[in-house]
Amino acid sequence: MAIKPNQYETLLSVCTDHEGALELLKRHRPYLEAVPSMRRPEESLITLPLPNVRVRDGVHLNPHSESIASGSVVTLPCDVALLMCDPEWKIKTGVEIFVYIHRPQEDFSDLLMRWRHTQILIDRGYEWLLPQKYEHLLSDGTDKSHPLFVVFPETPGHILQGLQGAGLPTVILPFDAQFEESAEPPSTLDIGDIPELDDIDTSALESPDE
Repeated sequence: MAIKPNQYETLLSVCTDHEGALELLKRHRPYLEAVPSMRRPEESLITLPLPNVRVRDGVHLNPHSESIASGSVVTLPCDVALLMCDPEWKIKTGVEIFVYIHRPQEDFSDLLMRWRHTQILIDRGYEWLLPQKYEHLLSDGTDKSHPLFVVFPETPGHILQGLQGAGLPTVILPFDAQFEESAEPPSTLDIGDIPELDDIDTSALESPDE
């Protein structure tokens, strides 16, 4: 079965909400443990769908493309960026996760190339264009980027095989009523039972595929 546009669009909208993003991270524990406070996810997790950044230096995505000038604003080819924020100090922690959702009609090379282009765009420094309510935060990007690929059960097997072979964190996310409901009023997460995740040291968080 092929990926349907409503599957992609629904999941994108769900991951835009901090609770939906947290549900996604629960499927990849190393990234879940990077969330500064599980009790205050709305203050710990900034979600940026189809995010824009300002690049510090000029860059070429490939030899046949026009140069992107220094200071240009570009839309990153990821679907959602997740920025971790200390809820007490109101500052970014430096952990940034770039989420890539398998899109309809997208093959392995196209999906992987979105991550490769992101690596090129952010390599020489960048700053986020943040929503107004986050303008008080330091917008500089981090020097460590963490990708997360999201595929569906309908995603062709060779795509999953390729992502796993490249050592890229990947989760398979069934498209069911649970996520369609989450796109309406956000559900209340029962996260009070895991307080030990509140103050996790993320300094050892490895950056895959460097």
